[in-house]
Amino acid sequence: MTNTVPDVSTPAGIIRLCNAFCDAKALLTAAELDLFTVLHAGPLTEEEIRLRLELHGRGLRDFLQLLVALGLVEKQDGHYRNAPGADRYLVRHMPTYVGGFLHRANNNLYPAWGRLTEALRTGKPQAAGDFEQVLRNPEVLGQFVRMMDALTQVLGPRLIEAFDWTGYRTVLDVGGCRGNMAGQIVKAHPGLTGHVLDLPQMEPFFDEHMAALGLTGEVRFHGGNFFHDPLPRADLVILGHVLHDFDQEHRKTLVHRACEAVLPGGALLVYDRMLDEEPTHVENLVISLDMLLVSDGGSEYPAGEIREHAAGAGFTRFHAEPLGDYDTLVVCRRP
Repeated sequence: MTNTVPDVSTPAGIIRLCNAFCDAKALLTAAELDLFTVLHAGPLTEEEIRLRLELHGRGLRDFLQLLVALGLVEKQDGHYRNAPGADRYLVRHMPTYVGGFLHRANNNLYPAWGRLTEALRTGKPQAAGDFEQVLRNPEVLGQFVRMMDALTQVLGPRLIEAFDWTGYRTVLDVGGCRGNMAGQIVKAHPGLTGHVLDLPQMEPFFDEHMAALGLTGEVRFHGGNFFHDPLPRADLVILGHVLHDFDQEHRKTLVHRACEAVLPGGALLVYDRMLDEEPTHVENLVISLDMLLVSDGGSEYPAGEIREHAAGAGFTRFHAEPLGDYDTLVVCRRP
């Protein structure tokens, strides 16, 4: 996808872009209130919504009308209901739910973007707390886990379709959180044995999720730090939305470690919001700035960087292609 910003050659377009954060906050607030889950049961009037969500009432009509204008909610005969996209992706109990990303964005990214000027002046992250604090707080860690699930829930079917899994027996997702991506792959290809390596604090979330997916014993969890602990060897090793957390030297180290874990004849699969040489992908540049705000050295990066790192580890064949709307998949094959 390319730029979708307003026409900034006019004052009106500039002001519309200036106010785009208001649109985002309206969506984040609706998700925080769980409005879409409430409306999933059926259309409600403004007053019914006010009572159900325990709101004051002032501003509610304008808020609902804004959601209508944004295409998230529909209104008919004085009743509001979810638009199709919101009803599919923003209802809490639906398997397609991506609200976990919205909750994390609301609590972590939205405040951090308010300090972008300070980040650019100092080069330091601006999000409240570091990941060690996240790991010590089960509620916040749960938000992070659901954010990662939201991303892999969308990308999982795309990755399954993009790669030919035939003939491989084992797949390892490095930094695979609670195994949502590995679980989707193993469900689609039952001949594969799945492995996930992530920090030990993720294991209870992993066990719970695999049980819910009916995959207990078919995907295995390995607790450890992917920079310091041994990586299980596998035919296929995945690094998805992991490398952008780190600077280039750390990315090189992790790619080399992942390459060492790939068995002969296997492949390393890397997907991320990679950057082109020309600034054409607004969303990916935003994500790269997210990493400025929440990490010590992270950023997005070009696909060529992965090829260079993998070639240095002895890999000889490479292929890159779009994955979903914004990601790029780079496949590096080991002889």
